[in-house]
Amino acid sequence: MMKNLWRRVGLTVLGTLFAGSVFGGAVKAAEDLIVYTAVEPEELTGFAKAFEAKHPDIKIKWVRDSTGIMTAKLLAEGRNTQADIVWGLAATSLLLLKDAGILEPYAPAGVDKLEKKFVDPDNPPSWVGQRAWIASICINEVEAKKHKLPIPASWQDLTKPVYKGHVVMPNPASSGTGFLDVSSWIQMWGEDKAWKFMDGLHQNIGIYTHSGSKPCKMAGKGEFAIGVSFAYKGAQLKAKGAPVLTVAPSEGVGWDLESFALVKGAKHMAAAKKFADWSVTKETNVIYNEAYAVVAYPGVAKPVKFFPAGIGKAMINNDFLWAAKNRKRILAEWKKRYDSKSAPKKK
Repeated sequence: MMKNLWRRVGLTVLGTLFAGSVFGGAVKAAEDLIVYTAVEPEELTGFAKAFEAKHPDIKIKWVRDSTGIMTAKLLAEGRNTQADIVWGLAATSLLLLKDAGILEPYAPAGVDKLEKKFVDPDNPPSWVGQRAWIASICINEVEAKKHKLPIPASWQDLTKPVYKGHVVMPNPASSGTGFLDVSSWIQMWGEDKAWKFMDGLHQNIGIYTHSGSKPCKMAGKGEFAIGVSFAYKGAQLKAKGAPVLTVAPSEGVGWDLESFALVKGAKHMAAAKKFADWSVTKETNVIYNEAYAVVAYPGVAKPVKFFPAGIGKAMINNDFLWAAKNRKRILAEWKKRYDSKSAPKKK
């Protein structure tokens, strides 16, 4: 009897061990992936859900801030950063990180299917573009009517005295949108004309924000009549019922690429590569196109509701390398001239 009892106990133990070996993977804790990003907060949950559905063994941990602040953070942390991958940051910022030796070159599976202008020309590339965000002007039509403000059609219109105190735009030192505005004006007009324009614009500015989307959000709420921002945010607010008209100024519009790159020495490099591979797929580019009209995968982009008509043709021939190399000089000059109207920074 005792012999049979010990036999049953032994079989139970063996069965438990076998079950643990077979099913242990199912209860194994997911691996954390540390992702530094400047993507708008309301989009991050959807991206994480889509990726984790494909890779349930990986859990995304977002570290999010505006482009300028995230760029400064990464440059300050250097090779000691906790990030495994930088995702959804401006291509101009990634060029700075590449020059600082922070990025790990990697060619994601399927990257050859993307349009070449969206990908770092090095082989393997240090960064890969995802989608373009495009400068624009957001106008609250109710506030404009109340204050008898004409709808601006150009950048130069914003320097007219009628708009004094009614305009808000992003600080280029903390916002990628703000920097693409300033760098694109210089590229379009040259240094002298661009700074003269910004001197005139400054007279009409109510405040410089530390977020690229906030000027449009403030316009949507009626806090200011006009916000210099980007087209996606204006279209999104309009779709939600805000009285926002989004305009692509006639002279042309600056733009930058939300892009990603692996971090050299990342603790979770295998997971970061899976995220990179997922990020270039056609399926993921379809998700990008839900909010942005220009994406990296050819043939995917469809018109986004409430985007300014013809905004793609208004995009300037943006020199990312020039913008990256001149960023420090441009920001120093901008701060010297205009920083007095910047919003206080969060502590």
